[in-house]
Amino acid sequence: MRVRRIFTPSYHPRRWGRLLAGAIGAGTVVGLAVALPSDIFGSSARGEEVRAANADVRVVDGETLALGGQVVRLAGVRAPSRGQVCHDVAGRDYDCGAAAAAALARLIAGRDVQCRIQTRDGVGRPLALCRAGGADLNASLVADGFVLAGAGAAALQSLEAMARDSRRGLWATASDVEQMRRGF
Repeated sequence: MRVRRIFTPSYHPRRWGRLLAGAIGAGTVVGLAVALPSDIFGSSARGEEVRAANADVRVVDGETLALGGQVVRLAGVRAPSRGQVCHDVAGRDYDCGAAAAAALARLIAGRDVQCRIQTRDGVGRPLALCRAGGADLNASLVADGFVLAGAGAAALQSLEAMARDSRRGLWATASDVEQMRRGF
């Protein structure tokens, strides 16, 4: 004999479980967005100045400095990554990323560093204009041909043009730079 149901449940239990799980997930995301600090990658605000004595300065790569506990990228420049092979005028291979880092280390050597935060990059790291002993690190690296000027840095692009015309640093062989620009 077949059981005949007169009343059927008005809801489907599996559907409600999925809706409940989605609501919990959305609530968790909103809760984390409110609870987490917006400056999770550092506490430096725009326009804030970060200073470090020479003993507390470490060169991370050709465009990044660690000033004590604060990591700062140089604004408006793009350095080649370590291990990237370039060619000098004689055609010999060298690590142009390490050369950019060494040039930055030479500019800092024995000097305290001051950086003024300009903005943040896409992942929240501070981008800054930095000075050491009165020298503008961002402009000096571009003028010496060790880093490339970023797309929005008009003042640095004229320095890059002079370095390119003089065939300094990365500009010793134009093919290396064009390859790097495609990588940026």
